[in-house]
Amino acid sequence: MSQEKLAREIVERVGGEKNVESLVHCATRLRFVLKDDSKADKAGLEKTEGVIAVKENGGQFQVVVGNKVPEVYQAIGQISNILDDSSTKEKSGKKVKGLGGIIDVISSIFAPLLGVMAGAGILKGLLLIANNVGWLEKTDTTYIILYAAADSLFYFLPLLLAVTTARKFQGNAFVALTIAGALIYPTIIQLKTDGTPTDFFGIPVVLMSYASTVIPIILAVIVMSKLEKFFNKLLHDSIKNFVTPLFLLVIMVPLTLLAFGPFGVYVGNGIASAMVAAFGFSPLLAGAVMGASWQLLVIFGVHWGLVPVFINNIAVHGQDGVKPAATASVFAQTGAAFGVMLKTKNKKLKTLAGSSTLTALFGITEPAIYGVTLPLKRPFIAGVIGGAVGGAIIGQAGTQAFASGAPGLLTLPIFYGPGGQGFPGLIMGIAASFIVSAVLTYIMGFKDPVDDEETKTASTTPSDGADATHGKDASSKNAAQVTATSDQEVLSPIEGEIVDLAEVPDPAFSSGAMGKGIAIEPSTGRVVAPFDGTVTVAFKKKHALAVVSDSGAEILVHVGVDTVKLDGQHFISYIEEGDRVKAGDLLLEFDIEQIKAAGYHTVTPIIVTNSADYNDVVPQATGQVSNKDMLLKIVGTETSKAK
Repeated sequence: MSQEKLAREIVERVGGEKNVESLVHCATRLRFVLKDDSKADKAGLEKTEGVIAVKENGGQFQVVVGNKVPEVYQAIGQISNILDDSSTKEKSGKKVKGLGGIIDVISSIFAPLLGVMAGAGILKGLLLIANNVGWLEKTDTTYIILYAAADSLFYFLPLLLAVTTARKFQGNAFVALTIAGALIYPTIIQLKTDGTPTDFFGIPVVLMSYASTVIPIILAVIVMSKLEKFFNKLLHDSIKNFVTPLFLLVIMVPLTLLAFGPFGVYVGNGIASAMVAAFGFSPLLAGAVMGASWQLLVIFGVHWGLVPVFINNIAVHGQDGVKPAATASVFAQTGAAFGVMLKTKNKKLKTLAGSSTLTALFGITEPAIYGVTLPLKRPFIAGVIGGAVGGAIIGQAGTQAFASGAPGLLTLPIFYGPGGQGFPGLIMGIAASFIVSAVLTYIMGFKDPVDDEETKTASTTPSDGADATHGKDASSKNAAQVTATSDQEVLSPIEGEIVDLAEVPDPAFSSGAMGKGIAIEPSTGRVVAPFDGTVTVAFKKKHALAVVSDSGAEILVHVGVDTVKLDGQHFISYIEEGDRVKAGDLLLEFDIEQIKAAGYHTVTPIIVTNSADYNDVVPQATGQVSNKDMLLKIVGTETSKAK
């Protein structure tokens, strides 16, 4: 699928351009803030080719597309006005509160910078290595030029954060830039360097160093954005375009230097000191916790709360001892995916695990997590254990990060400091993470999906998301053992009104792709056995089941349309796979009114899934039916020969 086609598909399934409040992206995810989350088709997106996963975290609707996210992001900008920064763009006023709101703000501010931050961090790390091994001296002009390229982003970080914060809060980005520029203006810096007593109309100003800081400019721009809206409403249209910026500069620059700046620096220093103290108390334990939990934090989107801490530690101390332990978690999930690749006999899973392993080695773990380890469960747990082992080694070694960048093979230079101290511990830690996770995955095992040859019938299960990959086609195996020669009578498993299968609002059923059969609009919420036989499929979400008769006829009863999304709510199952049942035995109960109230159709298809093994499936009832009425007659091959 082309990037433009994928972009159109994504925009359509998030509810269209008009439903998008804002959009940013990080290394692998498109991070939407939607006006109405209910308009988004999450299930449809998850099935879209090119989409790895869809997550709703921190007030954001996140679409994981992997390494191609910049191209998809740009394609969305070309086919829509979503990336338009115009202040006239309609806003919904949607607010995300609590922790979700904080995470939304942090991720929206920092996500646009991650790419260039990683590139600059790698360059900075390489220069540190070049200097340590004697290839370049810090006085060499070549070193000075390259270091300026690597360090400028971090030195002028308040300027970049001013832009992203202004975008998030719909403020004037150029005014925000000007305020940030004042904080690192040469004359102001000189006052701080010289220790010159400074006041503003007699009010003492505590000067701080604002280069590379995070919190002061974010606080300043948030307040600036609120004041901007106030002045724009207060002032006449003829003067507000230049008077509002005047007021903002006159108010915000002194206010930032007097209050927001010192407060932000003190808070940042406090957080940095607390994290450093935690690693100082027990580096082994702190490293193990970070190594085990980092990918869990990523899944829920709350890792963004630690990103400013990493950056602030580097700004305050010149290094950060928290981030290295998180690197173990990345390589641990990489090792788990590698273990799956070695263990699985499924060709498609082996290919996916192999490609995901390669991608994860360079710091992009979403394909490995969402496509491989998390769905299989045990490999993800193995990755958590491996991350704890590696994190403990890295923490105990005292490894430090000297620049920012997403953990991966290419960014290892950012952990190489003066004399290389702690770097061998990092290598040992990530190697241990990878190996322990891979070995544990192989030993612990996982429920390996059967190979393509064995899953042909699985592709005929309903397209209800989880149903399509359930992999429980014991009915097909049983059918292979029985020749479909004799007729089979099927009693109605549900009481209600007969509906033609073609009228079911799901093409998987109405088209006949699932097999021949009939549908019932239920009047009572009970499903009973249609004949004597064996339960071959009992879906975990309880909305559907399959029974095979002793003569080999397979019947699927699927209560409602898309009811898999209810996650088992309003259903009570009385069966397990392998249970023997007799005609009329109660198999399942469901609450018709509650299902309808949740917005789902209750019309229930009853399908002969192995119709192709028989000559015909003939409906035997019309109008109202009860559990004792014959619903279908399945015509076997012997009947045909007799005729």
